[in-house]
Amino acid sequence: MKIHEYQAKQIFARYGVPIPRGEVASTPQESAAVAARLAAEVVVKAQIHAGGRGKGGGIRKAATPADAEKHAAAMLGRPLVTPQTGPQGRVVRRVLVEETLPIERELYLGLVIDRALARVVVMASAAGGMEIEEVARENPEAILKAALDPATGLPAFQTRRLAFGLDLKDELGKQAAKLLAALYRVFVEQDASLVEVNPCIVTRDGRLVALDAKINFDDNALFRHPELAALRDLNEEEPLEIEASKHSLNYIKLDGNVGCMVNGAGLAMSTMDIIQLAGGQPANFLDVGGGASAEQIREAFKILVADKSVRAVLINIFGGILRCDRLATGVVEAARQLHLTVPIVVRMEGTNVKQGREILRKSGLNFTVAADMKDAAEKVVARAKKQ
Repeated sequence: MKIHEYQAKQIFARYGVPIPRGEVASTPQESAAVAARLAAEVVVKAQIHAGGRGKGGGIRKAATPADAEKHAAAMLGRPLVTPQTGPQGRVVRRVLVEETLPIERELYLGLVIDRALARVVVMASAAGGMEIEEVARENPEAILKAALDPATGLPAFQTRRLAFGLDLKDELGKQAAKLLAALYRVFVEQDASLVEVNPCIVTRDGRLVALDAKINFDDNALFRHPELAALRDLNEEEPLEIEASKHSLNYIKLDGNVGCMVNGAGLAMSTMDIIQLAGGQPANFLDVGGGASAEQIREAFKILVADKSVRAVLINIFGGILRCDRLATGVVEAARQLHLTVPIVVRMEGTNVKQGREILRKSGLNFTVAADMKDAAEKVVARAKKQ
């Protein structure tokens, strides 16, 4: 789950991470009032779940409250297009109005899970303000990393090493150690999957301040944090993804025209790969999980066909916990209820596969049963191209 910058900064503040003074506003008039209270030059920052806001005009300086009102009026209620939103952009519903600070240097700080190492990794770079992917691609040696042992957490020698690598000495080095320790506590205690500060600035008066803030939470741990539910902004999520989450389905919308229903994330990735190998493009990632019920299968089908870009559907299931006959029953019921007209290709193997194929055959509906994954991909791509 993603949250907005202003929400991440509220969490940072609770853990003692230095942030600029500021408030969130949802109208131009509120923005002017915040600027007046701050009594300083401010920056008006669009709040959307996407990076690159500055490149899209979503971060603007305001010398007066009137300027802040004008900038907020130009953003609120309008789509902001950034390199991460796609051409359709995201509608801005809130802005963060906060004081500007005298910047001496810009740094990057981040914590993420390295799944290959099965550890939290702290990353730091003197190339703050840039997209970290850019830095990693063009100048990887500029990124400092520390893989943390979960038994010891973030030891002092690691924070000193990172601070030294960023050329933060004496008082700034002490501030860096304290800030990194606080970010690590945020990461662990809030069950985050990403904590990022870009940029973390060194001010001309010798302070380290988190000028930006980004936190992503591990969805699988949200049951431990009911208070975080209030931070979810459904306006920033795809409607079909929201609907899928209501039924415990894992769904991500993509740009192709072949709908995919699978059970298991690894099988989903393989299915998308083989569709592309056959010359098609997947329209989604939809994982119904190992123990899906017939009702979940029906809901999954509704979500698939609600996407108007879907021209054909591939069901690729390995029947283990989810038996093939249960899958077939759910698919047939959904197809009848929804009066489906899109071609459906089914590849299934595993428990009760013969019964499952028989249910499909006797349904009288237009299902194509494939022999294997390659055959399934070729058939579904061919049918999608004919639609």
